[in-house]
Amino acid sequence: MGKVLPYCGVNPVIHETVFMTDGAFVVGDVHIGAYSSVWFNAVVRGDVCPIRIGEKCSVQDNATLHVTHDTGPLTIGNCVTIGHGAVLHACTVKDHVLIGMGAVLLDDCIVESWSIVAAGSLVKQGFTVPEGMLVAGVPARVMRPITEAERRNIEESPENYVRYSNNYRDAEQ
Repeated sequence: MGKVLPYCGVNPVIHETVFMTDGAFVVGDVHIGAYSSVWFNAVVRGDVCPIRIGEKCSVQDNATLHVTHDTGPLTIGNCVTIGHGAVLHACTVKDHVLIGMGAVLLDDCIVESWSIVAAGSLVKQGFTVPEGMLVAGVPARVMRPITEAERRNIEESPENYVRYSNNYRDAEQ
């Protein structure tokens, strides 16, 4: 189980079905919904503003989720996959989104539902990723609508991570 720490007397609220690995940190005003997971060395730091993570989300290895007191909270919907090494800062990610490995999402950006932020992309402050689109690049630009195969991947990824979490739990017993 990862490390769960209060900040200024505020404790994280983590649903009992959430899976956290060793090395993961969840700090302060953070709520994590059912069947979500926080993986190796990920940091979810809700110290100066709240972080809300929905159900069936995976915060993968070395991802960093943080906020700023000036721009406000970080909100993540349901069924969101956050790839390895991604950085999300004081932004909004709607339901059914895939954030690629090493992507960076800056303050006040919005990623609408059924979208993909490609690996290594930089989503600028205040930019909105339209629903159903793939964005890529530095800075990220709208490339095209997602394909049916990509839509299936967005649907399957949360279920895969629930299964992986259960496999790790089973191995611990």
